[in-house]
Amino acid sequence: MMKKIYSLLILLITGFSGLYSQSAQAQAKEQDVFVPISKYIQNGDAESLSAWFATNLEVDILGTNNVCSKQQAKQIVKEFFTAYSPKSFVINYRSGKPPMTYAVGNLSAGGSKFRITLFVKTQQEGNFIQQIRIEKE
Repeated sequence: MMKKIYSLLILLITGFSGLYSQSAQAQAKEQDVFVPISKYIQNGDAESLSAWFATNLEVDILGTNNVCSKQQAKQIVKEFFTAYSPKSFVINYRSGKPPMTYAVGNLSAGGSKFRITLFVKTQQEGNFIQQIRIEKE
């Protein structure tokens, strides 16, 4: 009898640890979406960054808020990067659960400091930036 209880206990512990491991892996994969996005922001690469844009998204740059197409958003971000050449970008905070995650980071660009907030939605087709907000600190 004790042997059966012990075996059942081992089976339960193994099963729960497997679920936890899968959950942690899924969360890590979800958070990894911000790695390439961060790189494109730091490099001022609006073209590559726009590949992550949703078909329509909200772009709020320095208080000017627009809901626009992917192409329009790319142009707006490109103009920002032209005016403020990025030097460094570091994500300080990440949160949320699929289907919506977000990150907040600090951008040093053009001699100024900015806070960038990114909202990313996970869909079957992939991860897409739904909103990008850039505020001067």
